[in-house]
Amino acid sequence: MRPLATGTDAGQIGSARDLVKVYGKDEAAVRALDGLSVDFARGELTAIMGPSGSGKSTLMHCMAGLDTPTSGRVVVDGEDVGRMKQRQLTRLRRTRLGFVFQAFNLIPTLTAEENITLPLDIARTDVDREWFDTVVDAVGLRDRLRHRPSELSGGQQQRVACARALVSKPSVVFADEPTGNLDSRSSGEVLGFLRRSVDELAQSVVMVTHDPTAASYAHRVLFLADGRLVGELERPTPESVLDALRDLGTGAVTR
Repeated sequence: MRPLATGTDAGQIGSARDLVKVYGKDEAAVRALDGLSVDFARGELTAIMGPSGSGKSTLMHCMAGLDTPTSGRVVVDGEDVGRMKQRQLTRLRRTRLGFVFQAFNLIPTLTAEENITLPLDIARTDVDREWFDTVVDAVGLRDRLRHRPSELSGGQQQRVACARALVSKPSVVFADEPTGNLDSRSSGEVLGFLRRSVDELAQSVVMVTHDPTAASYAHRVLFLADGRLVGELERPTPESVLDALRDLGTGAVTR
């Protein structure tokens, strides 16, 4: 692992400075983030790893405006998220952020195509058909658009969720354990798509994962422990990620 880098420049899609998040009060207080500072590069897939309770999901939720930090500053695509009112946050999440979660969160009564375009329908925004076709072809679901979620495999459902996250042309996609419910083959399909969305579609992706193989699809892996950034790794492989985890004593479970 190389030394930590926390400078800011135009190449960053997001950053956090001195981020603190405390849940509860007094003796029951839990310090999920402890003065953490980090940058996320534009046009890259960044993975966040660490043991349970390390603060990785809390960090992502604060970056995405889904949770409010106790103190510190969060900037996403040039916007100071911490200073936004709820209506502004809602608009930010709707128009400039994409989300992929472990649970696919698809609407069972809608087709794959209808699930993909749902964010645009809710925002009453016209679908850019050329971009829609680009995303659908990239995710490999052209022949499944008329199928409902119950007619799709787990990997196909998650690829629908990935396409839904990209169809609005977000500035950044946040993915929280996107392969946690998938077998190894389906995981490879989803991770391959997320990496291609960066390499071929100029997307920026931040992904939380426990899986060294999933992390190896990233350009860069950040390691958290006790709410702090404790290391990072560029051009990761499953083996180098495992070595880094052993060095940090995180005891991550592999598949």
